[in-house]
Amino acid sequence: MKANCWYGKQDMRVLDVPDPKILNRRDAIIKVTSTAICGSELHLYNGFMPAMEKGDIMGHEFMGEIVEVGPEVKQRRVGDRVVVAFPISCGECFFCKKELYSLCENSNPNAWMAEKLFGHSPAGIFGYSHLIGGFAGGQAEYVRVPFADVGTVKIENGFSDEQVLFLSDIFPTGYMAAEQCNIQPGDTVAIWGCGPVGQFAIRSAFLLGAERVIAIDRFPERLKMAREGGAETIDYEETDVYDTLMQLTGGRGPDSCMDAVGLEAHMPGPLYYYDRMKQAVMSESDRPIALRQAIMACRKGGTVSVPGVYGGLIDKVPMGAVMNKALTIKTGQTHAQRYFKPLLDRIARGDIDPTFVVTHHMKLSDAPKGFDIFNRKQDGCIKIVMTP
Repeated sequence: MKANCWYGKQDMRVLDVPDPKILNRRDAIIKVTSTAICGSELHLYNGFMPAMEKGDIMGHEFMGEIVEVGPEVKQRRVGDRVVVAFPISCGECFFCKKELYSLCENSNPNAWMAEKLFGHSPAGIFGYSHLIGGFAGGQAEYVRVPFADVGTVKIENGFSDEQVLFLSDIFPTGYMAAEQCNIQPGDTVAIWGCGPVGQFAIRSAFLLGAERVIAIDRFPERLKMAREGGAETIDYEETDVYDTLMQLTGGRGPDSCMDAVGLEAHMPGPLYYYDRMKQAVMSESDRPIALRQAIMACRKGGTVSVPGVYGGLIDKVPMGAVMNKALTIKTGQTHAQRYFKPLLDRIARGDIDPTFVVTHHMKLSDAPKGFDIFNRKQDGCIKIVMTP
């Protein structure tokens, strides 16, 4: 089969690789019909995540048709059309029973490696380094899906792929980030980053009752899409973000703030170059620029929600502000399976049409080109959907 493989920093290759096989009794094999490039994969593309190996198959946002199942798969059948959650979860451990699926205790075969970095291991994730299990991803013609009964949702009722594909990751990620803000009627929510997750966070905040959403980015096409979703916008290259947020909120600050950027944040000024220098000499792995701003801007007693991916160590986080302003910080890889049914119901009711975020369609064979234009923010690229 064909698959998009990582071969080093900014080096993607679509190659012939062996077809996946059933390895465990709860596995299924999926024939991929649609897959996407996720913003968090740029951290792999740009060499910021450890434990990648040449030939690793990329991709954790995908869906397709089941073509084979293991003998202990009970709720899925050959021929079922399914979306696959990006975290791999057993459904039976302490955390899965609490619907904390991205914290599954049984799905990362390299848990010892993650424990050295994080203290405990999260769940395995498709196509996201050997630190998180070394699982082959979904930018391929076929994928092995462990724990298929838990990690998939069956799609019926005639939805197009693009209406439901993002249940795999970015829709529940944006929704969980908004849910973590405990939004109350009349609240103002500020969101750093208007990439795909930020766009879903904007719309999710409104779905959950926010009165105002203020979105922060620098790319005109992203800011335009945010405004189309009802947000007010700030271009951080044209104005001071903190001062503008204080002006827009009467000096109080937003009720909650989301960092939907993560470890490759940008900003004008010397602090950005400080972080780049720290990264270059390996004394800091992540750039917490958006996180710092969110903490400083959030109102006293507010919540900072962090769906943006961080992988290691950060510097100069204003912990004094967190403590003295009595802020709550909530974060985590998304428990995607928890949101399958409620978000599918919202799509069915017409509360949201997830296709709004798609700007580019490509063949799987064009994946290296897709990563390049997405990374460079060229051609108005916000979200790429690929078909094998």
